[in-house]
Amino acid sequence: MIWLLLFVSYLIGSIPTALIVGKLFFGVDIRELGSKNPGATNTMRVLGKKSAIFVLLIDLGKGALAASLPSLFHLEAEPMYFGLAAVVGHCFPLFAGFRGGKAIATTAGALLIVNLPLLVIAYTTFFLVIFLTKYVFFGSISVGISMFVYDFYSAELDFELIFLLFLFLLIFLHRSNIRNFILGIEPKINDKGLINDRIPPKGGGFKI
Repeated sequence: MIWLLLFVSYLIGSIPTALIVGKLFFGVDIRELGSKNPGATNTMRVLGKKSAIFVLLIDLGKGALAASLPSLFHLEAEPMYFGLAAVVGHCFPLFAGFRGGKAIATTAGALLIVNLPLLVIAYTTFFLVIFLTKYVFFGSISVGISMFVYDFYSAELDFELIFLLFLFLLIFLHRSNIRNFILGIEPKINDKGLINDRIPPKGGGFKI
């Protein structure tokens, strides 16, 4: 049962929310536009605020639902593993040719169920780093760093190796951002040129 639910968690994470919204309401593959990342940030950049809020909420929900599976099925199992399975699914989705996002929202959803103090610390760091640097990818990578550091000094958690691997995964997923930063072409979050990536919806548009 545990292995089956871990696979279900992966499938939950594999639901490509941003890709679905882009295809249904805008007729585009968001992985070909903006930063080419099918996540909430690029959805905001390309598809607008309403679409981004919807994608964010669903991606949060994916992580939260997966991490809740042990409790829902009354299993003695660590919910962190199920949340991480959803994160892997989001990054390498079965339903989208294994071309997924960078799992920041899905990770937050999982931590909402697994460890609320860690969620607060990791995502306070996330927003603070973005505020100070104006680069989203720095904030994203800082989530992995803060999770690892918190676990290292915490007597309650014992996921140092997993969080270290998660940090390496975040660095790998943001390799194009790191390359662009080194080349001096990575846009900041307040770059006025980003508005040029916005596309109009088809038909009646997107409504929540």
